[in-house]
Amino acid sequence: REWPFCLSASTAQVTKPLPPQSPPPPATPLSPPPGEMSSVCRAPRETDFARFPNSAPIVIDNGASTFRIGWAGEAEPRVSFRNIVQRPRHRSSGETVTVVGDTDPALMKYFDCTRTSIRSAFDDDVVYQFEYMEYILDYAFDRLGATSEVGHPILMTECECNPSFSRARMSELLFETYGVPSVAFGIDDVFSYKYNQKLGNCGEDGLAISCEFGTCHVVPFLKGQPVLGACCRTNVGGSHITDFLRQLLSLKYPYHVANFTWEKAEELKKEHCYIAADYMSELQIFKNNKEEAEEKTRYWQLPWVPPPRDEPPSEEELARKAAYKEKAGQRLRDMAAAKRSQKIADLEEKLSGLEDLMEHLDGADELQTTSILGRSGYLSQQEIKSDILKATQSLRKAKGESNGNEENADASGADKYPLVSVPDDMLTPEQLKEKKKQILLKTTTEGKLRAKQRRAEEAALREKQEEERRTENPELYFDELRARYLELSEKVDQRKRQKVNGNNNSSGAVGRGERLNAAQKERMRLLTTAAFDRGKGEDTFGMRDEDWLVYKKMSKENEEDDDGKDDDESELARIASKIQEVDPTFVNKHDAVEPAPDPHKVRPLTADDFKIAIGIERFRCPEVLFQPGMIGVDQAGIDEMVSISLRRLLEDESVKERLCQSILVTGGSSLFPGMIPRLESGIRQFRPYLAPLKLVRAADPILDAWRGAAAFAASSKFGKQTFTLADYREHGESLFHRYNIVYTL
Repeated sequence: REWPFCLSASTAQVTKPLPPQSPPPPATPLSPPPGEMSSVCRAPRETDFARFPNSAPIVIDNGASTFRIGWAGEAEPRVSFRNIVQRPRHRSSGETVTVVGDTDPALMKYFDCTRTSIRSAFDDDVVYQFEYMEYILDYAFDRLGATSEVGHPILMTECECNPSFSRARMSELLFETYGVPSVAFGIDDVFSYKYNQKLGNCGEDGLAISCEFGTCHVVPFLKGQPVLGACCRTNVGGSHITDFLRQLLSLKYPYHVANFTWEKAEELKKEHCYIAADYMSELQIFKNNKEEAEEKTRYWQLPWVPPPRDEPPSEEELARKAAYKEKAGQRLRDMAAAKRSQKIADLEEKLSGLEDLMEHLDGADELQTTSILGRSGYLSQQEIKSDILKATQSLRKAKGESNGNEENADASGADKYPLVSVPDDMLTPEQLKEKKKQILLKTTTEGKLRAKQRRAEEAALREKQEEERRTENPELYFDELRARYLELSEKVDQRKRQKVNGNNNSSGAVGRGERLNAAQKERMRLLTTAAFDRGKGEDTFGMRDEDWLVYKKMSKENEEDDDGKDDDESELARIASKIQEVDPTFVNKHDAVEPAPDPHKVRPLTADDFKIAIGIERFRCPEVLFQPGMIGVDQAGIDEMVSISLRRLLEDESVKERLCQSILVTGGSSLFPGMIPRLESGIRQFRPYLAPLKLVRAADPILDAWRGAAAFAASSKFGKQTFTLADYREHGESLFHRYNIVYTL
């Protein structure tokens, strides 16, 4: 077998080999850019693999968190790495590589990890993904020093009551892929218990409480052998604590979510988390006792760079900015002058052409005039004169001269509406339509001018009369202005309230009909009833010409209503100005502008904004081991699991008391401070009063499982506990239904 290619000596990384049925491609180095990384070489591995005889067993502690491999009889494993797999792509070559174990950030920058994620071969401490398991074993055997086939017996740890299909697939992988002569499977918790029994930490009869990465187990022992029928398990472990801590910190500090990686949460968990002796009492401390809570709070300072201070610009900087501003302004002025010159030239050219056209028309007869007008696109000489007037005014305006407002104000109607004075028999159908439009516009404009002139005359007369009243009796005149101002102000306010709150609306709801005055409601009534033919049930609206008068009536009332609103507001403003002439301290409330609220000022960020406080999370996250319902797992806690396991034992109370006097706590999650006292107090709640109870932590909760397995593999009885490829082919998967080793050290 050709072993896969490794990327770094400091990290456990390998390329993905092809499946066994197809030949693997030649391993070619993936060279990084020159000058950034020295070279890509094989990771260093053990050099004494060939010195071990083929009968020497290889011991594998296949934990969900960490993979350990070494030789039987040794005190420490040779290789240890995180039991995960990742498959990124190389940025330059595009090749997919397989990364096993922890990654080195200095190397991972050469790979695209956006389309991949960290994978594990485990699901609740059971191996399901054997493709990833093959990657892990490839790397482990390569680091151990194997070259082609392993050729050594294998002792591999597993969880309690491991499914037969998982054992069968693992055996098939070891036999057919790596040429292993024989295999044995053993429970990691049992190996840890037996190793500590050898050290004198626990007795022959007792209980093993294992707090592992993905699960927790309780295994009773009688006469030195595990009673698997009475063991208990819950699917909560150290990984759930890490995920819970990461989730709580992300909710507490949503702006720093990117900093809460899984690896960082794992580090914070190991450094700061502890088990509370009484969870509710600990919560009360953080709620009521601020001083003690502050002592138990830990802080994590994120990287923070103080923002640069804004210093006042120097005189040279101000002069440079002023010069740049003047240069930009001069450039804009030059562009505007060039544009104005071009516009003047275009207008002069247009005006010259129009004057030449008028000269040709003045000396032409009627037939020639019609021909010239047809070619030029004009309808009459009046239209040409109107364009000449407009061009002249535009030219004066462009040159900065007087724009002729007086002349524009006194311009004759013939210049604005040239077709009004032309007889109908001299116009085409299109010109007749245009003439009707001009007549309508002229009539409307003249009507507005007359109304404006009439209002101006009425205002002048009113001013004259008010001046006379003010001269005769100033006090009475001022009181009348006050009364008139209050009357109009209330009228305007009432109209505004109707728009916002409705008219006499006690329910609080605002409807369209409640915001309408009497005239508007009448228009709505006319509009809704116009389509009904006086009760006949037929829609005959529009068949008579008088039906369309309803729109004229509605439009007229609408204009009158709008004019009324404008008149009231303008009159109110006029009266307010009159009052202010007499009383300068008077303030018109309708003209008063509410002060705008101060814009939200953004507080500059400080180092405290990047300080992560870890207080209640320190003991809340590990509490899930005792209360799995906190994370939605409806299972028993580890203290209650002891009671469940004891109830499953078909033994008398004296045996159970003997078991409770030798309880071993192992696994990585047992290293939390306060674990043993909390477990003891929790188990006492399920035991009789004054029943003997003794708990002890394993000598090394993390490595004792591998050390116990190595001691078992080095014993003379190990060969009788293994099975070979021939046994597997003879019995198949049914072999594992009755397969259990006898644990002796």
